[in-house]
Amino acid sequence: MIVALFLGGALVAAVITITFMSRRPEAPAPVAKTESPRPAPAVERPKEAPPPPPAPPAPRARRREPAAAPKPEPAPAPAETPVATGTLRIDSDVPGAQVFIDREYVGTTPTTVEHVGPGAHRLNASVQGHEGIVEMIDVSPGPRDILIKFREVRLDARIDVVHKHRAGSCTGRLIATPQSFRYETANKSDAFSVGPLDLETFEVDYLQKNLTVKLRKGKTFNFTDPAGNADRLFVFHRDVEKALERLRKGDPPAKQ
Repeated sequence: MIVALFLGGALVAAVITITFMSRRPEAPAPVAKTESPRPAPAVERPKEAPPPPPAPPAPRARRREPAAAPKPEPAPAPAETPVATGTLRIDSDVPGAQVFIDREYVGTTPTTVEHVGPGAHRLNASVQGHEGIVEMIDVSPGPRDILIKFREVRLDARIDVVHKHRAGSCTGRLIATPQSFRYETANKSDAFSVGPLDLETFEVDYLQKNLTVKLRKGKTFNFTDPAGNADRLFVFHRDVEKALERLRKGDPPAKQ
């Protein structure tokens, strides 16, 4: 190793050679080998046995249902007894009339209607030139003949009235049928009953609300409506007048 030193401007060189003697390192003293105790072999623990599986639940005892009693076989339905029906042979004194039973068209006269149930039924009949006929018929098993009489005069008109006297008044009812025209009242001196053709005067004054009735060779009566309703007087007069016209022509009155 060379070290140059400059001291006080003078170069001093010094060579220092250091020789390191290489010495061989001494071998370390052998160390007596001591055998390390071998670890004792591990004692294997006996493996724990797995816990036994849980016992399955004891089966529930099933409740034994009582055996169902056998269902009795249904008794055979009794045979239906056919309902006896009626047969209607319908004719009219004016041929070609249209006939309805319970609002169902059954034909024109003369006609036969079969299998009509027993009991009450509504019969309607109409023909041109005559008033329609409505009546209730009672049907029983078996055949039946029905004659519709358009030429007969039918009338059943009724109205409550007040009879105006010269002094005071009385109340009662006018009733008109093909057989009679009558006034029923508690005042016996005013009550009367005559044939429909025994009316000498039968007139209505709509504006005055008055119905005038004069008996042939008898009294004159002036009737009004208790409520002053001229319409009821008018309808009563119209229905009676139609029947009177037919009676005057000779059409027979219907039997009561």
